[in-house]
Amino acid sequence: MPDKDAIFGGEHPSTIDSKGRTCIPARFREALVQAFADERFVMTKARPISLGGERYARGLSVYPLSAWNDIKRRALANEGGYTSTQLDSIKRQFLNPAVECLADKLGRVLIPPSLRSHAGLERELWFVGMDGRFDIWSRDTYDRVNDQDEQNLPADLTAIGF
Repeated sequence: MPDKDAIFGGEHPSTIDSKGRTCIPARFREALVQAFADERFVMTKARPISLGGERYARGLSVYPLSAWNDIKRRALANEGGYTSTQLDSIKRQFLNPAVECLADKLGRVLIPPSLRSHAGLERELWFVGMDGRFDIWSRDTYDRVNDQDEQNLPADLTAIGF
């Protein structure tokens, strides 16, 4: 059985149609079934990535249902020791917009209008494996995130084998 903490990998270009549907990459759908024995997943806002100044990149994060249930339980139990104001922000930003999804027989899923708008998803997008979850970005936003990542990389990566 695959490691449930490191099952989603790779970058997969895709598109979204005028109805807000896109196809979840087959590798990701297979990983959900193999590692979690469940095709259901939860889609919500991704943590914004600073692009410098007041600019932020916004995308979506997708979690296997069981992983999401654990995240939600830990957040509501306030395992992070957050203030009530911070916890309310977590609820508004991540927990409340979350939607449970299931791809159809063709692997398509409908991204709700509010999440499409938040992430600026219009036509071309990227699915990006992030080990225990995968993210969905508009092509333009993902290009900016990659540019920022290049600036954020440590100069010496030999400690991890690069």
